[in-house]
Amino acid sequence: MAGSAAKLGRMNRVYLEVGRKKVFACSADWPGWCRSGKTEEAALDALIGYVPRYAVIAGRAGLDFAPGDPVVVEQVTGDATTDFGAPSVTPQLDLEPVGATEAAKAVALIRASWAALAEVSAASPEELRKGPRGGGRDRDKMVAHVIEAERSYARSIGVRHKPFPLGTLNDPQALSAMRDEIADVLSRPSPGGPVARGWCARYAARRIAWHVIDHIWEMEDRAG
Repeated sequence: MAGSAAKLGRMNRVYLEVGRKKVFACSADWPGWCRSGKTEEAALDALIGYVPRYAVIAGRAGLDFAPGDPVVVEQVTGDATTDFGAPSVTPQLDLEPVGATEAAKAVALIRASWAALAEVSAASPEELRKGPRGGGRDRDKMVAHVIEAERSYARSIGVRHKPFPLGTLNDPQALSAMRDEIADVLSRPSPGGPVARGWCARYAARRIAWHVIDHIWEMEDRAG
């Protein structure tokens, strides 16, 4: 998907995951482009507000990212994980078949997010500015958290790896092997059901990309 990629649709399909305390607005067609707010309107505003930052990831993937106004096509009821801060519920649209073009696009975006995380972490100080209440992981712990979460997510699509020593930061070959397996699974067309009796492919791509991208943006915001 490198270089000048085909324009892959202009309808900006979005679904809302509505929890008791938090709402996620998630793109149906651009894995990882998800933002949250306390209300539906706030979540949609946040999603649009991050267009320039998501465009950087899409550009690294060789994709033309020029979404229009969001069109809400589905709403799902969130759960405790939604309120904790992660998109958690699979919408019906994720059960639609995934063709080869969409699968290749998703993998390109995931790989772009991995590359961006490596670049941003290399440019960031180890000690990051703390949040409003003094919280937040520092750089190496954040990267280790992303990778360990990825290892957990991978099991939901049939990819199993042992825990990485010291948060994976000292075993790049094992990390690369796991990520290649994830990319291989998600690059295949899917009929729309669960992969290996776990997550469906579209949800897996979104959740994996979102988690990496969300921490890229957090690291960027806290590095200054």
